[in-house]
Parts: sequence; C-alpha cells; structure tokens
Amino acid sequence: MTENSSSKINETVSWVGRWTFVLAAAGSAVGLGNIWGFPYKAGTEGGGAFVLIYLLCILAVGLPIMMAEIMIGRRARKSPVNAMKIAAIDSGKSGKWQAVGWGGLISGILILSFYSVIAGICLNYILISAFPNPEISSLTQFNEVTSSPLKLTFWHSIFIGLNILIISAGVISGIERMVRLLMPMLFILMMIMVINAMINGDFAKGLNFLFAPDFSEVDATTFLRAMGQAFFSLSLGMGSIMCYGAYMPQEENIFKTSLTVAGLDTLIAILAGLAIFPIIFAYGLEPGEGPGLVFISLLSVFIDMPFGNILGPAFFALLSIAALSSAISLLEPSVAYFEEEKIASRFSSALILGLSAWFIGIGSVLSFNDWSELEFIGGLNFLDSIDYLANQFLMPIGGMMVAIFAGWFFKPDLALEEFSGIQFYIFQVWRFFIKFVSPVLVASVFIYQLAS
Repeated sequence: MTENSSSKINETVSWVGRWTFVLAAAGSAVGLGNIWGFPYKAGTEGGGAFVLIYLLCILAVGLPIMMAEIMIGRRARKSPVNAMKIAAIDSGKSGKWQAVGWGGLISGILILSFYSVIAGICLNYILISAFPNPEISSLTQFNEVTSSPLKLTFWHSIFIGLNILIISAGVISGIERMVRLLMPMLFILMMIMVINAMINGDFAKGLNFLFAPDFSEVDATTFLRAMGQAFFSLSLGMGSIMCYGAYMPQEENIFKTSLTVAGLDTLIAILAGLAIFPIIFAYGLEPGEGPGLVFISLLSVFIDMPFGNILGPAFFALLSIAALSSAISLLEPSVAYFEEEKIASRFSSALILGLSAWFIGIGSVLSFNDWSELEFIGGLNFLDSIDYLANQFLMPIGGMMVAIFAGWFFKPDLALEEFSGIQFYIFQVWRFFIKFVSPVLVASVFIYQLAS
C-alpha cells in the first residue's frame, strides 16, 4: 500500500495495485450464496440459458453500478456516507444524498449479524467433517449443532472475533494482507474440489446440469432471478465496493478492473457448481436443498468418500474463507466512517461495531432453537426477517439510488475525470446504462422480490 492524497481531502491509504483491489472486491462478492445459490439457479432454470442471461445481466446491471460505486468512492476517498455527500456537493446537489451511504452501512451490519451465524456453522463443520461420528446421521449432527444456543453462539463469536481482528489491524496490515492470503487459498481449495468432482463424481452429468441450454425453462421470472443474482452476487448497494474504491489508486482503469472483478466472481461461482453437482449426482442427492445440501447431504458423502476426512474439512474451509472475505467488507464501511469522523479509533470502532453485529446476531442464533416459533416481519423468524430487511429492501434501494445519482445528478465532467484512460465510447455506453437501464432493472427486481 502507498500513501495517496487529494487537494480536497485528507491523506488516505490506497491498494498497492489493481490486483489487490480485484482480490478485495472479488472477496467481497464471493460468499456463501455464490457457492450454493448460483449453481442451483443455473441448473434448475435453463442451465446454459440461465448462465447466458446472467452474464448479460452482469453487463447491464452489475458492471455499471459497480463502476459507479468505485467512481464515487475514489473521487471522495471517504467512507460511503461521506463519499456520497462529497460527490453530491461537488455536483452542486444536496449533501442529503449521504442517506444512501447510511443505508449501506446499516445493511452491512445487519447482514453481518446473521451471516456470521451461518459462517460459524461452517467453521464448526471443519472439525465435524474431520472427525465424524459414524454412529449418528448427518441430519442428527446438524440438529445437534443448531439446537444448541451455546454452541452456535461460540462459533458466531469466533467468526465475529476474526472480523474484528482483521479490520482493527487496518487497511494495509489487515484487509489487504488477508485478501492476498485468503483469495489464492480459496482458488486452490476450489480447484482441489473440482478435481475431486472429476474423480469421484458424475462430471458429465454435472456439466450438463449447469451448461446444457434449456430455453423451455426460461420465462420472465428467469430474467428477474438472473438480474437479482447478478446484483447481489457483486455485493452492490451496501457500500462495500464504494469503500474499497476509496482505496483504489488514481491511475487504475475503473472499467477494466470492474470487468475483472465481475469475471472472477462468475468464474468462482461456476467452479463451485463444477465442484458440488457432480458429487450430488454421483451419490443420488437432490440438487435443490440449499444449506441443507451443504451441511447434511454433503457431510454424509464426505464420510463415505475416499479421503473424505481430508476433503470434507477442505470443503468447509473453502466455505469459511468465502464467508470471511465477504464479511470483512460488510464491517469495513462502518469502521471507516467511525474512524474518519473521529468517533473512535479504528480498533475501538471495529470492536464497537463488531459487537453490535454480534449482539443482533444472537437473535439469529435463537432462530434455530428457542425462538424458532416466534414471528417477526411478515411471519418470518428473526434471522429471515433481518435477511429480508437488508437484502430485499436496503440493498436494492441503495443500488438503485447509486445508479440514479451517478446517471442523473453526478456531473458528467467529474465522472469523465475518474474514467480517464478508457475510450470515450465506453464512457458513453456506461452513461446510457447507468441512466436508463440499470435503475429500471434493479427496480424490477425490487418489486418482484416484494411481490414474491
């Protein structure tokens, strides 16, 4: 990392280069939902047809909004709240646009609160899969884990603690160091699992499930789900990419970098499908089980598989790394804001905000057991209610408002300054999509999710 400065703002740190930002942004994007969500949607909604539609949605929705978030973050070199405020004032608009940044900070903390509980289960399963108990079923094992508030709280605390330690170490010594370690590890573990799928799975059937185009399964709903997946898989609308963009060196090309991040995110999602589904089909499992597939069905497979006591922990370590790389991007925007407003030191900010997420997460812990019968938003349990509030409301509204601001209110000449180094026609294409296409498509996903 190097020191960088602006005439308008205080000195700030910046990523050592383009690939550090790519790894950090990809780490933010690649999470648990990518590992089991994207492959299943692809397989059940047209295979190769869904993948094609998804890629088009990445270009039409994900890429333009990602470029906008990076542009705003790098322009101001501040946390999302202040970045939106500065960008608005520089464009002669009201500083009240900072509300978009506040929505991102809140959604990040809310998502971290329940995400940490699920990630804690992944951490626990590294040990469970390494030392399985052959006398009890994997379903019984899962129920034993989730029925214990004490056990869930312990692993939830471990995961939150890891996040606090990484974030409190700083952008240089904490986030950058960890993503440069975690993302190569993630890729190596993913390739090991793909090779395992080639050896022990029905790889041909897995390929067919993921990529054979079946346009008979494609309808309007398919397009909406593909758009939703494209938006949420890139961690848009919650300030993470904007915050990471604030650390991006001025000379780096926003378009090329965003394209690389989107491509890497998609590649890892596809590799996850190639790692999981050949195994599923070889052992006669159902592909649509979601988390149950991971924690119940696959655990039983690893127990029976040659070298399963090695491959099982490797798989759950893969999930844990994906979760951790995503989680640090959920906490960093809030910590950055606290630090730059001198509310508290970085360590104290990470501790206060991390413990806040931990406390909220206790409700999600209890959703698996003591509070399983309690209903909150729309008859949902606590965990699903927080998920609904953050993912169905705050994130899409945040992404839509970023697109509207960047397309209609941010001065084009200021935007062009940040996009220096790219062909002017690319800038014009981006302007068209960010003004007329991306906000409409995000709005359609938002309405669809509310209706469903």
